[in-house]
Amino acid sequence: MSTLVIVESPTKARTIRNYLPSGYQVEASMGHVRDLPQSASEIPPQVKGEEWAKIGVNVDANFEPLYVIPKDKKKVVKALKDALKNAQELVLATDEDREGESISWHLLQVLKPKIPVKRMVFHEITEDAIQEALTNCRDVDEQLVHAQETRRILDRLVGYTLSPLLWKKIAFGLSAGRVQSVSVRLLVSRERQRRAFRKGSYWDLKAMLTKDETPFEARLVTLGGTRLATGSDFDESTGQIVSGREVLLLNEAEARALQERLQESEWTVSNLEERSSTRKPSAPFTTSTLQQEANRKLRLSARETMRTAQNLYEQGYITYMRTDSVNLSQQAIAAARSCVEQMYGTNYLSPEPRRYSTKSKGAQEAHEAIRPAGSTFRTPQETGLDGRELRLYDLIWKRTVATQMAEVRQTHITAQIQVADASFRATGKRIDFPGFFRAYVEGSDDPNAAIEDQEVILPTLQVGDHPGCTELEAISHETQPPARYTEASLVKMLESEGIGRPSTYASIIGTIIDRGYAQMVNNSLVPTFTAFAVTALLEKHFPDLVDTSFTARMEQTLDEISTGEADWLPYLKEFYLGEAGLETQVKERESQIDPNEARAVELEGLAAKVRIGRYGPYIEVENGGGPVKASIPQDLTPADLDPDQVEVLLRQKTEGPDKVGFHPEIGEPIYMLIGAYGPYVQLGDVTEESPKPKRASLPKGVKMEDVTLEMAIGLLALPRLLGAHPETGAKVQANLGRFGPYVVHDQGKEGKDYRSLKKDDDVLTVTLERALALLAEPKSGRGKRKAAAKPLRELGAHPADNEPVNIYDGPYGPYIKHGKVNASLPEGATVESVTLEVAVKLLAEKAGTKTKAKSTRGRKAAKAAEVEVDDIDTDDETDEVNEVEESANGKSKTTKSAASRKTTKTSSTSSKSTRSRTTKTGSTRKTSKSSKSS
Repeated sequence: MSTLVIVESPTKARTIRNYLPSGYQVEASMGHVRDLPQSASEIPPQVKGEEWAKIGVNVDANFEPLYVIPKDKKKVVKALKDALKNAQELVLATDEDREGESISWHLLQVLKPKIPVKRMVFHEITEDAIQEALTNCRDVDEQLVHAQETRRILDRLVGYTLSPLLWKKIAFGLSAGRVQSVSVRLLVSRERQRRAFRKGSYWDLKAMLTKDETPFEARLVTLGGTRLATGSDFDESTGQIVSGREVLLLNEAEARALQERLQESEWTVSNLEERSSTRKPSAPFTTSTLQQEANRKLRLSARETMRTAQNLYEQGYITYMRTDSVNLSQQAIAAARSCVEQMYGTNYLSPEPRRYSTKSKGAQEAHEAIRPAGSTFRTPQETGLDGRELRLYDLIWKRTVATQMAEVRQTHITAQIQVADASFRATGKRIDFPGFFRAYVEGSDDPNAAIEDQEVILPTLQVGDHPGCTELEAISHETQPPARYTEASLVKMLESEGIGRPSTYASIIGTIIDRGYAQMVNNSLVPTFTAFAVTALLEKHFPDLVDTSFTARMEQTLDEISTGEADWLPYLKEFYLGEAGLETQVKERESQIDPNEARAVELEGLAAKVRIGRYGPYIEVENGGGPVKASIPQDLTPADLDPDQVEVLLRQKTEGPDKVGFHPEIGEPIYMLIGAYGPYVQLGDVTEESPKPKRASLPKGVKMEDVTLEMAIGLLALPRLLGAHPETGAKVQANLGRFGPYVVHDQGKEGKDYRSLKKDDDVLTVTLERALALLAEPKSGRGKRKAAAKPLRELGAHPADNEPVNIYDGPYGPYIKHGKVNASLPEGATVESVTLEVAVKLLAEKAGTKTKAKSTRGRKAAKAAEVEVDDIDTDDETDEVNEVEESANGKSKTTKSAASRKTTKTSSTSSKSTRSRTTKTGSTRKTSKSSKSS
């Protein structure tokens, strides 16, 4: 008997095939085979004239969704139908979660099998797991399908109803989403706190003491019996000590006078305390904690983490990566304990097997925690993995093994040291037994180094001892504004508030960045002025939709639908069509929203108006001759825009740019200006003869007021020729680029070798000798990746020119390269599944897209851009904000949003690389009994 098994991806199919008996044929659905329309061209002709078809949900017919088969899935569906003709049994083996259940259900609706059907579920791809799953098949879970469908419809309604409103009132191409809008509001609220923050300053004393020739540090804590003020005693909104706090605030004069007075006094140990403590290992990874820790340790974005984890799961290295559970099976516990015994010894093993229970809000998945797959854990070195996959597997392996290791035993020592009427405190920590630290320390790459870092050794002290003071220093402190969210801290906040599902966080954060609501700056998510405008509109007119508790309650109801505790249809009707429903609110308030008011951003302490324009944010003030407008540079954040910067920007508009001086050789004036990308110097005026005069950006960290004429001349003279390379005779230059100052060894056709300058190097003074030393160092970071790039797979010679066609690993995943043309892999495809013929076709499509884009450059119409659909299991809400421009507007052409023009090149590249994945045609109506009832 032949059995057809359907999974989501070719990689998963290839892995599972190894564990199935003969007679089993495994095929991939390449993710969802049908979905709601993503563009106007996908709407079937028979309903194209219906108003509801633009949304893809017939609200008046019990919210019946309109499902279509995308054009790029028609071949997949045909192949699956052909395979089904020769099968006597169908096994649906998609992932064991709502999304996987939904894919299986849609496959049933599309394929309409006349043979027996089974649903096979497993949380890891190993031989034992697959064999066990084969003997324990079940039916498709209708409740899970209803829950996913309700979530999909709800997100579609929110996105398609609110996004067009934002286009009319603020800027075309903006988007709103159920979880996305709350996430953006969190970023904006933190930025508002930073803007309202008032700096406080205080002084204290630090002493370097010695006992038995062992140095240690002590800090002043009380003076005359009164506690010294610390940063936590300041009110962030005033910069002053919180009212009612009885603390002593030292200024500089008082601190230095005290320093002088205590200099020659005797130091005496007045009290000693030792406190023992233990520390248990953290729970194994869930989806959320894996994203957080990978961001902290490996600097991976949530999207990169999930994509890499998906690859590891499909290759059989880890268990399923979308889970809220911290539970480990008995098999996993035994495997972890075996690893501990073999690698660290029995004294590092916890006395009893350690088990964990899930405590996060809304945890609802029934899988294990994320762990190495199998009954025995392969060490990272045994996997044969490399690069990002190896680092992530190593993280998961260490975290899992650490759960079964002994507790860390440590001793905290506190010494009070008296000198005159001042009391100092010295603290130390001793690791008595490192326990699980030997394998894993949260937030640290090197466990052994982390153990040393965590220890603070004090000399042996006794009450009455008189340590010597070698140095007494008065130190100034300033309070710091609330830290911006990183991807890790935003994920943690969303999970703690019960907003969204951890499996969707990666695509939500990616959308926020792609849509221009936030920029990634030094691993922090910085909201833009557009984010401020959108958040303000939603807070004022649709407060529930950006309220964390309201969104969390929505999430809870969606979970209750999956368990049958709530009925999906009444909930949708109340949410959308009720008296206070979303549709009603939008119709009532659309006329009340003034676009001029909606485009204005109010910033505390700023008299000038900030507005969102077609080409980005700008400042507007009134003067005698009418309004004066000036664009805001991209790197200027809402929290940092102050009256002084506004004055500089406006003065440049009204009075012209400041002159640094005149060039000594040609006599042209040198101006200081501020552009969209920050301050720069310009040689001469813009004239018909010289429409693009020489310009040079200021190096990072250099302020406008610090630029001298000599520095400006030097910057305008870049690139500097330093000399000839002694080995090649080729020129060596110093220059300033997008990523900072650098030196380059230019060998013409042989290529260019780049090195970034170090912190202490100056692009204007660096010598040939120093440049040669830098060029002799091995490459790191961006340059290393580029230089050391080796193809993941060589597909062969291109039939047109016999040039190689290869697949490389890029920052946004694998891509195909031929000459100067790069093309992303199709959705669901893997490195191994792409053939030369497919690659040639994709490259031709990409080359055609580039030509078309070049010919249409300069058109003024505002357009909307479709962005990447993340992996195979897509986030429903992210789909909505990506699709809404086309379907709701009745357009089928993929174009670019004016609101997103100001986003970074990284975002632009991401959008371009994924645009070819957009699907457009094909349809299949929902016909099953269960679909009619729903």
